[in-house]
Amino acid sequence: MPAPRLSVVVTRRLPETVETRMKELFDVQLRDPDTRMSREELAAAMRGADVLVPCVTDQIDANLLAQAGDKLKLIANYGAGVDHIDVATARQRGILVSNTPGVVTDDTADMTLALILSVTRKIPEGLAEMQAGQWQGWSPMAHLGGRIGGRRLGILGMGRIGQAVARRAAAFGMQIHYHNRKRLRPEIEQALDATYWESLDQMVSRMDVISINCPHTPSTFHLMNARRLKLLKPTSVIVNTSRGEVIDENALTRGLRAGEIAGAGLDVFEHGHEVNPRLRELPNVVLLPHMGSATVEGRAEMGEKVIINIKTFADGHRPPDQVVPGML
Repeated sequence: MPAPRLSVVVTRRLPETVETRMKELFDVQLRDPDTRMSREELAAAMRGADVLVPCVTDQIDANLLAQAGDKLKLIANYGAGVDHIDVATARQRGILVSNTPGVVTDDTADMTLALILSVTRKIPEGLAEMQAGQWQGWSPMAHLGGRIGGRRLGILGMGRIGQAVARRAAAFGMQIHYHNRKRLRPEIEQALDATYWESLDQMVSRMDVISINCPHTPSTFHLMNARRLKLLKPTSVIVNTSRGEVIDENALTRGLRAGEIAGAGLDVFEHGHEVNPRLRELPNVVLLPHMGSATVEGRAEMGEKVIINIKTFADGHRPPDQVVPGML
């Protein structure tokens, strides 16, 4: 007699191929409307499922975990970042947490370069003029941006994505600098032709472009605070495709409005989907709706990793992408 299948609750719509494969393997409850679950719905799901498959829009905090039933044994996150999950509390309650690292590296790095180019070359301004039908033809002094070749790029967070950004930026002729919790091994640093800065203050004050590629943790919250943002050169640009909480958004907005920072490209925001309305008003800011990992291929690969983590757990083994507090 076959073993009973794990009950799995998915909190958001996933690619059709992923949902179909889950249906084949597990007793899965899919989400029909592509909307966020309420806290009440999340709590109910956590009481009745063996496995919860949340994503970044689901805040799984200690209070919510306290409402989970004894049945819940795995939170298989659909995404690499897990700052929306209280991993330590989950572990205390005997609930494993897994994620999907690596699959969004190239996609996010691509978007980082897209934002750098968009801000420095004023692409949104040109696009707006064309869409409004206001273009009067080529002019020698119209929409003058700056080339990125030869500029110094300071990468904050030199993990998988930071290194992928470095490789792409080097192909554009940028000089690579970085600050990281731990210095890279010499052979990696040499391969990237990257200069390490132990002092973040010293690095940001010398860069032409700052790229935020570190996770959101208690130690990185507002790492780019008001004091540090004031160290940036008035000609510098800052780009964030990581987590919005790393930058003090109000301080950034003030600096941009005052001309103390030349521009910004943001794919993530401090308060989730609630974007500071003053940012929308600034012509030197490019805003995107968290599109860094939004490729068909990336979303499918994320789903495949979720399935592997759940299937491995169902077979009585540790999920290959298990997250533990010491990793954060």
